[in-house]
Order: sequence, then C-alpha cells, then structure tokens
Amino acid sequence: MQGDPLSDVLTSVRLRGAIFYYVSCDDQWVAETPPSPELADALSPGAEHVIAYHMILRGGGWAGMNGEAPTPLQAGDIVMFPRGDAHVLSSAPGMRAAGGDQSWRATTRDDPKPILIAFHDGVCDLGAEVPSSRASITLVCGFISCDLRPFNPLIQALPPMLHIPSTGVGAWVAPMLEQAVVESRHRRAGSAAVLERVSEMVFVDAARRYLESLPENGGSGWLAALRDRYIGKAIALMHAHPAEDWTVDELGRRVGLSRSALHERFVECVGMPPMHYLTHWRMQLGANLMREGQASVATVAQEIGYESEAAFSRAFKRLTGQPPAKWRRAQRMAG
Repeated sequence: MQGDPLSDVLTSVRLRGAIFYYVSCDDQWVAETPPSPELADALSPGAEHVIAYHMILRGGGWAGMNGEAPTPLQAGDIVMFPRGDAHVLSSAPGMRAAGGDQSWRATTRDDPKPILIAFHDGVCDLGAEVPSSRASITLVCGFISCDLRPFNPLIQALPPMLHIPSTGVGAWVAPMLEQAVVESRHRRAGSAAVLERVSEMVFVDAARRYLESLPENGGSGWLAALRDRYIGKAIALMHAHPAEDWTVDELGRRVGLSRSALHERFVECVGMPPMHYLTHWRMQLGANLMREGQASVATVAQEIGYESEAAFSRAFKRLTGQPPAKWRRAQRMAG
C-alpha cells in the first residue's frame, strides 16, 4: 500500500488549536498580528510555530502582510497565514495600528474561550462586543500551533497567505464554521474543545485545497512534489514503508524512472535528494515514537529502519541538535 503523505505529516506535526477570539469592529478599524515567534511566546509557550487564520462572519475588510498589496475580504471568506508572518486586518487598505501595550494576548491566554474583543474608536476593548447594529465587521480569529522539528515540509510548501473565498469553502467545512459561530457567541460547556477541533480542520481543509489547486507534474516544493506522477509516488512509498532498505535504484524501479532521472527530478521538486528526504522523515517518525511511547531508543531506531542505535542517534542529533535520549527528556519536561 502507498501512504498518504499529507495526512502523515499533518498527524505527525501535532496540530493544536490554541486561542479563539470573537472580534467585532465599528467604522474605521485596524488590527495587527505579530509574527509566529511572538505569538508563540504569548499564546502557546513552548510551541515551535503558530499559524493564524481569520473567518469573516459579517461585513468585509482587507488583509495583508507588511510590504505586500492587501487582499479584499467579504463575508464567508477565510484568510490564513501558514508561515506565521506578521499581518494586518483593516477596514481600508494601507492602514496600520497605533503602538500600544500588546501584553493582553498573554494575560488572557488562560481565560475561557472564546475571548470577546471589540475594536471601536481605535481602542481594543477586551471582553466587549460591538452591537450588531453598529458593527461593520465581525470575525472569528483562530491560532493553531504545530511542530517544525525534526521535519515539517508542509509549512514552507504553503504560500505566506492563503485566501479562501466563501465559494471555495468545502461543503463539509461550512456547517463546522456555522457551529463555530454559535460556540463563539455562547460559552457552552465544551466550547473550547469544539473550537480547537474546528481550528485544526480548517487548516487541514485549506492545505488540502491548496494541494488540489496545484498543477500535476509541475512546480517545486513539497506539495507540488506530491502532485508529480513520479516524485509523489516515491514519497508515498517511503511514507508507507519507512523502515524498508530503500535505495535510489529501487525507488526508481518502483516508480518507473532511472536512478539519475529520479535523483534529479526529486531534488528539483523537493529541494533534497531522495535518501535525505527518507532520513528526515524517519527522524520525524522516531521523534513521535519517543514522545508518545516508552520504547527504548534502540527499539525506536530499529522500528524506523536503522540497524544500530548509534546511527539513528547521529542522524537525529544532526537535525535536532540533541541526542534522542536528551531530546526525549526535554520534551517530557516541557509537557
């Protein structure tokens, strides 16, 4: 059987919904979101990466990254920033928020979700809501954290900003978003768990739709590689059987390319040779096994295709900066 590399990666990098805001604004408004490292410190300490997304419930506005042309938004749209870039949402293009105390993200981190925020007269008012008769826009803002190490090829394969028009939202996602709106307005028991799952599924759907929009057999990057007739099959084989004693010759034979053609095409698409990719993916699998189970490092090494614990440890340290046992202790201490 061939694997499903996108599902494999989405599962292995531990998507976790972090914070959910219900935001309402009147007239002229602008809100800025800092880059991922600052968000992680404030919202999800210990997280390696934070992805922000915004669902427009009513009204419209503009979204963009600093230095880039803004994109218009309307009701039903979703805009997402997979790479964690700083960005601005505003009632008109070109607006920037005034400086001020941004510590409210951290101070409200453990408050019941969703957190109400009102922007009116240029002021951010926590725990408040602009009446619907005055609100020019209402939106839900979600933040998803994930792992970047040892290996997460998805984040850099996605564009800095993903705009999903209301017409492009999946049929199965729309009812979930409607439920998220209900949960955002009424803090019912279990709302935080519902909103967290919604955040994860919105991201999964966005990644899948972007993958499906890419042309077959063209382009570069990990997602484009999955669409390639030969490279996608090679990646799927390595994901399905990571412990197999793969060689470029064997992969080439299985996908129908010569050794040299597979190597060249793989590097062009993915940015690394096939065996380097296999090593990276094995390290990601090994990290998950060590984090989630009690197996010894030697057992983990054998399970992902290494004949010796020493060889696995050397490869793991090259990618993470720590030997496996030390990395495992650090992960468990971090909780």
